Amino acid sequence: MAVVIPMTARRPSAAPLLNRMRDRSPGLGASLVSGALAAGLGLGSFAVLVMVMWISSPYPDSGPGNALHVAGALWLLAHGVELMRTDTLSGVPAPLGITPLLLLAVPVVLLYRSARDAVDAPVDADGPPPIGAWTAWAGVVLGYLAVGAGVTLYTSGGELRPDWTWVAVCLPLLAAGAAGAGVWTAYGRPREPLSGVSALLPRRLRRPHPGTDGRTRLGTAVRAAGAGAAVLCGGGALLLGVSLVGHGGAARASLLQLTEGWTGRVAVLLLCATLVPNAAVWSASYALGPGFVLGAGHLVYPLGSDPAPLLPPFPLLAAVPDAGSGGPLNWEAGVVPVAAGMTVAWLTAGGGRSSWTARRTAGVVVLAAAVCAVLLAVLAELAGGPLGVATLARLGPVWWWTGAATGVWIAVVGVPVALLVRAWRLRGRRRKVAPGVRKPGTDVPAPSTGSRSTGDRSGGTEAAPTPAPASAAAYVAYGSDEALDAYDVLPADEPAGFPWHDEVAREARWAALREASIPPEPLDAPDAPDSPRPADAQEPLDGPALADGPALPDFPEFPELPDFSALPDFLEPPNTPTPPTEL
Repeated sequence: MAVVIPMTARRPSAAPLLNRMRDRSPGLGASLVSGALAAGLGLGSFAVLVMVMWISSPYPDSGPGNALHVAGALWLLAHGVELMRTDTLSGVPAPLGITPLLLLAVPVVLLYRSARDAVDAPVDADGPPPIGAWTAWAGVVLGYLAVGAGVTLYTSGGELRPDWTWVAVCLPLLAAGAAGAGVWTAYGRPREPLSGVSALLPRRLRRPHPGTDGRTRLGTAVRAAGAGAAVLCGGGALLLGVSLVGHGGAARASLLQLTEGWTGRVAVLLLCATLVPNAAVWSASYALGPGFVLGAGHLVYPLGSDPAPLLPPFPLLAAVPDAGSGGPLNWEAGVVPVAAGMTVAWLTAGGGRSSWTARRTAGVVVLAAAVCAVLLAVLAELAGGPLGVATLARLGPVWWWTGAATGVWIAVVGVPVALLVRAWRLRGRRRKVAPGVRKPGTDVPAPSTGSRSTGDRSGGTEAAPTPAPASAAAYVAYGSDEALDAYDVLPADEPAGFPWHDEVAREARWAALREASIPPEPLDAPDAPDSPRPADAQEPLDGPALADGPALPDFPEFPELPDFSALPDFLEPPNTPTPPTEL
């Protein structure tokens, strides 16, 4: 028999290995492509903008290569990366660290959409299982960072060179945060990942309470803090517009001084538009009190402004208040933080879904003030930065001053306003309660004519009490309106979409439940055995015999019992068991 001996050893082909890796991490390749595509779209939009400006420029002093270097550097600057400008007159590199907040929104939105679409991507029925959360997140982040590393290497040889330390910090943080938000949204915003955030709160704030817990408090505080930060930035933008109108002549002169051609003026206007959010944060810090730094040693705040140093002409810088002590017009900027504090208070006390206690409401307002302070501190740090050395080493608000002032303003204004709103809402809620409805635990009202008690002698007929529903039983168990609102009990006979936000419908519903939960009045009490009265002389308590006399207190009434005194001693009362006979 012939024996065939293999002379060569074959290695397994690469296709099974690739298939095995794909089965272990399904969707990883698609996630990598999504991340790289997000980075490419952002970079392409910046490149198109810069190339259009370069082509339309009447005197281009550089080639398309330098324009692409500028586009890459601008893309990195939008991520918060600090750049170094090498084409200075002194030859010493000058830093450029002011991040345009409007450009920052471009990579954030692209990363968010890419991560969300990577999770929601359709999967073949015969293929691997759906993409996991960690796989989609890691793929999008790695794909984005791969493109970012290539752009950093390419721009390192241009006139605007990125700082590798800032690249290693800002780029991964932004990519991880935006992609994580996209994946979390794609999975329906589960609450489990937020449990760790609630655990960071103090014990008193995260201690569970009836109807609310740490997650509810944190969610309310975050929403209120976001609204407060939006009011601060919106008020800052309004102050900026008013100041630009007041200094319109200086702003127009600076625009005409910068450039002569229409293309250059369009470029300057586009730059101003990208820096409007930064200027709004500067104005918000000015309204809060700390102000902003306009060069080293020059502070601008409502109570006074130092003389500004020699700054380059720019339309937004023309809106800076004049040097000198501030007047009533400058002090009116304090309306902005007051409005922010009132907004936080209203969303905490007026927009809550349950009636919290005064202490709990004040605690949530303080927590919202802390969150809002963190938000404004981060925005202040991103909105400012260096534009050079020496005098231009620092421009914009100081982040910790702005954050501290935000927390103080929100807490001082928000706590008393929230308590007033809470008291007003509780007062209005008590007024809406139907008359005659008593709370559980109060005295039993006296029986009236035609009541449902069997002891009624005015001709009323006995009526069976209406059984209370399950939700009314819950009302009796909780014992008060405040406890019921704190538990926020949903009636068992109401649909899931019951409009609890409608106060009129809600109070009408609970009034009906209270009416149904009242137990039947007890029966009338018999006359005392030591003072018998004839039957014809007895009158009801509310009859004419007591009309002119003093009002008697409401005594508990007991059911009438049969009189066994007239029976002989050898007879036993009915329904009495007979003892067994002994045999």
